[in-house]
Amino acid sequence: MSWSSRFLTALYVTTSACLAWTAVLEFRYGPAWAGCLFCAASLVPVIAVVRESVLCDLRRAARLGAGPLPRIAGAEAVVRAELEAACCERWWTSLGTDHDAGCPHRSRRSSAA
Repeated sequence: MSWSSRFLTALYVTTSACLAWTAVLEFRYGPAWAGCLFCAASLVPVIAVVRESVLCDLRRAARLGAGPLPRIAGAEAVVRAELEAACCERWWTSLGTDHDAGCPHRSRRSSAA
């Protein structure tokens, strides 16, 4: 982990602990809905810590040349796969209702259920 990742992780853990303490205080002395809100908010930094660790693992795998896409970072690989799966530019800009003239699908794709 780099120093910036460690710093962010420490900041996230501190923020989560402070929000959890605030949730405890709200459950004791305040309204219950505020305690629930702070309890849920204390989980958000935990998700950020997990994200930092996953990104660190992906960077390490890219440096070592391991993994399915060794030369592409994890987030970039996801974006690249989504863009390659796209039909055409007009399909993206029209929310799935129109196609470009050169689009091989030519069928009317809709995101409506």
